[in-house]
This record gives sequence, C-alpha cells and structure tokens, in this order.
Amino acid sequence: MSRRPSLVSVMRAFAVLFFLATAAHSQIAVTTWHYDNARTGANTSETKLTPSNVNPRSFGKLFEQVVDGAIVGQALYLPNVTIPGAGVHNVVYVATMHDSVYAFDADTGGTAPLWQASFLLPGAQPVPIALQGCGAVTKWSEVGVLSTPVIDAASGKLFVVAKTYENGTYVHRLHALDVSTGQETTGSPITIKASFQSGGKQYAFRDAAHVNRPALLLQNGYLYVAFGSNGCRSSKEEGWVVAYESATLKSAGVFDTEPGASAAGIWQRGGGLSADSDGNVYGETADGPYKDGTNFGLSVFKLTQAGSALSLSDWFTPYNLPYLNKKDQDLNEPLLVLPDQPGPYPHLAIAVGKEGTLYVLNRDDMGHQCSTCKLGDTQIVQELPLLAGNETGALLYWNNIVYTSGVSSPVSAFALAGGQLAGVPFAESSRGAGQHSPVISANGNTSGVLWQINGSNLTAYDALTLQRLYTSGQDKTGRDQLPAIPHFANLVVVNGKLYVGTNSSLAVYGLR
Repeated sequence: MSRRPSLVSVMRAFAVLFFLATAAHSQIAVTTWHYDNARTGANTSETKLTPSNVNPRSFGKLFEQVVDGAIVGQALYLPNVTIPGAGVHNVVYVATMHDSVYAFDADTGGTAPLWQASFLLPGAQPVPIALQGCGAVTKWSEVGVLSTPVIDAASGKLFVVAKTYENGTYVHRLHALDVSTGQETTGSPITIKASFQSGGKQYAFRDAAHVNRPALLLQNGYLYVAFGSNGCRSSKEEGWVVAYESATLKSAGVFDTEPGASAAGIWQRGGGLSADSDGNVYGETADGPYKDGTNFGLSVFKLTQAGSALSLSDWFTPYNLPYLNKKDQDLNEPLLVLPDQPGPYPHLAIAVGKEGTLYVLNRDDMGHQCSTCKLGDTQIVQELPLLAGNETGALLYWNNIVYTSGVSSPVSAFALAGGQLAGVPFAESSRGAGQHSPVISANGNTSGVLWQINGSNLTAYDALTLQRLYTSGQDKTGRDQLPAIPHFANLVVVNGKLYVGTNSSLAVYGLR
C-alpha cells in the first residue's frame, strides 16, 4: 500500500534540493592566477571554509592525484563541466614541467584524469636542466610548462605556454585547449616568435635564454605572455611581453624591457602581469640597466593595447636603482591593483621587490624616475622602506587590508584607509613566513582565512588576527604531510578545498 508523502518530508526534500541548487549555483570559477587580474589573491566567495572549522580536527589532506612532473603554476578550477563520455564534473586543471596538462575531478581522489594532454611531439622533450641552466638556483630538473595557464570560460579554452627541446632547438608554443576534451582548438598551437624595434634597430626574442615564468593574463580579448631569464641572470635574456588576440591567436603587439642590453627579466615569482578595469597592463622587472624611456631595469611598467599595437604608456623606477642593482634587489612581484580609493588619487597600485620596500603608485601618473631624489621617491603617493620584509611573497588585498609575507618575517596586515597605507601593521603572525605566495579565502568581508606554505608545512591563519588556525605538521602521524614542493609553489582555495602542486602530484586538502 503506497503512502502519500507528509508535508514535513516534502518540505525537507524541497529544502535539500534548494540547498544543492544554491550550492551548485554559488560555486565560482578560478580562471586565472590569484583569482583576478588585479592579483588581489582573495577568493571572496568561499562559504565552506571558515576560521572555526579550519583546524586539525576538521581539516586536513584528503587525497593526491599523481602526475608526470612538477606542478609549479597554480591550479585552475571550473564547476559543472560536461566531459564527453564522463558526465558533468567540477574540474581542476594543472600543468606540469613534463609538458602535460591534466583535468581531474576536483572532488574525488583515486580516479584517472578526465583527460590528459601532452605537448611532447615525436623528437621533443622538456628542456633538461643541464641545458636550461640555473638548476642550483631553481631546483628544477626539467622545464616544460612553468607558468600558470589561463582559462577563457566564455569560449571554453585553456591557454598554456610550453617550452620544449626538439632536435637541438628550443621552442615555445602557445596552446589553446578545449576545457572539456583537452584537444587543440582551431588555430592552435602557434610557435611564439617576437621582435622589437628600438632606436632604429630590430631585436629578436631568443627561446634558449628565456622562460615564461609569469602566469598568463587574459584581458579584453587579448592574451599576454611575459618572459624572463632561465632562472638566474645571464648576458642574453631580456624582459618580453607578447600579446595575442585570444580568439584567433594572431599577434597583437610586443614590448621589450631591455632592447640592446640584457637582464630586466619579468619573473614575478610566477605571478602574472596585472591589469586594471581600463585594460592597462602592468608588470615589474628584475635588476638591469635603466635608460629613461627605453630601458627598464628594476621598474614597474604600464602598457596600453590599441588594436594590434602594444605600447608603453607610463612607468616607475626607484631613485636608488644603482644600489638595488648592486645588491640584486629586484622588483619581483606582480603589481597589486587596488579598487578605487577615496582621496586625491583614486587609482592606486602597490609594487614591492626583494628589499621589502612598498611603493604606492598613482596609476594615472606613475612618476617615472626622480633623478634628483636622494632620500626617497617623493614623486609617488607613498614609499614605505623595508616594510614588507625581505623576499616577500605576492601582496594580498582583502577587506581594506594589504598583507605582506617576507621570508623569515611575520605575515603582516596593514590597514588601507583614505588612499593611504598604514606604516605599522595592526596584526602579525607569531612565526616567520615562507617564500611561497599566500592566498585568502573569505565569504565577502567575513570568515577570512589566510593560507601560506611555511617551509614544508601548509599553514592557515585567521585573516583578521593572524592567529594560527592549522598547520599540516600538527598531526604527528604524517596524515596531512605536504609532499615535496617545487621552487615557488602555488596554492588555490575554491569550493571548500585547497589545491597545491607538488613535485609529483596535486595535493588536495579540505574538510573531512
């Protein structure tokens, strides 16, 4: 005899369905490095992980997915992707130094990849570190896909740059893969070639001397690929930005930071070029020669895209460049683009380098170099010497707070008010930070958690107090142990899970 469902059971079932629909709808996509083109490093749509449940009892390592090489770039994430023959999945995408891209189910361990794409054509291999050079500095064994890819969710394409060694030749290729299948899309791949004219001379991009370390940037239908040195300074590398139309992969402009000279590579610890809402593109360069208007060692540059032309529109160079050059104190992080601020300078950005000095810049007038300055850069909005600590990770912005994380210095939180950055932190962690760039997860302006890799441990802090909530080393059984990670590893938090690339796997942490 069948029974009619009670009103309570119907309401309960409706509530469950409503929750599931809301949860699915609330999931966000992570399509670029540090969540957005401003490079804030903050996911403000995280509802599952909070300061109250990120602790050793409730949170830990869930599983690992084995891959064929080191994952240096950040993982990317798309919810509800239809995979032919496999149904609908939340998908996490990673690329390896063995020139592969993997798509995994983001929520389930111990399963085969949904798809895998390899860029190793017959006769090709990743560049062996013996040929690449700088192995003692970078600690890599091979170089293939080094940077974080970028996804155009509207077109369903994942863009990635791979470096290969083929019959004695170094090659960089830009690939556009279908996010559902991993197949090359129309017009893909293309071989990256570039030249730049300056002072009546033409300068050519050299594959052997360069790597695409910065994350890719996708902005207003244009794709930007930046290059720096192989890992340590030589006499052949320069900094390059190469632009393409994302729909066609047609060339859309080139910028060279050091035409006729060397160095000034763009590496930014793997962080991507930044962009503002007007489409301007920003980057920072390593140590190298500076010549007003043409050569941009140790500088912050601003590029403007007009059709297929990419041009320099502004820059900032510290007054004490000779000293910074001598001490190898690069500008080596992505520029943090702030949301519009009150006060006389609404369009601000913050630069930082190895020395730990914070430069608060007016994006409408970045100041070039002050040739007469002796004690500081008086032409910019603010200069806060040595405030961030040595070798800081990427700056973070959340809830009118800017965070720094210098090596062996505390993670520090600085209030931002009225377009001015406080000179003293209102909160600091009790332990020194590591060399890897942190991220923040939060539900709007609440429930903020700052995530950082300290040495061999994954660590979480309350983002308002910087009190430690969790470290993967707290469990003495090794249950949560973070596997060996590559130089400047990246992590990302989305939909209740944290993903971090290791030397041989994708490690996934979350609520148990």
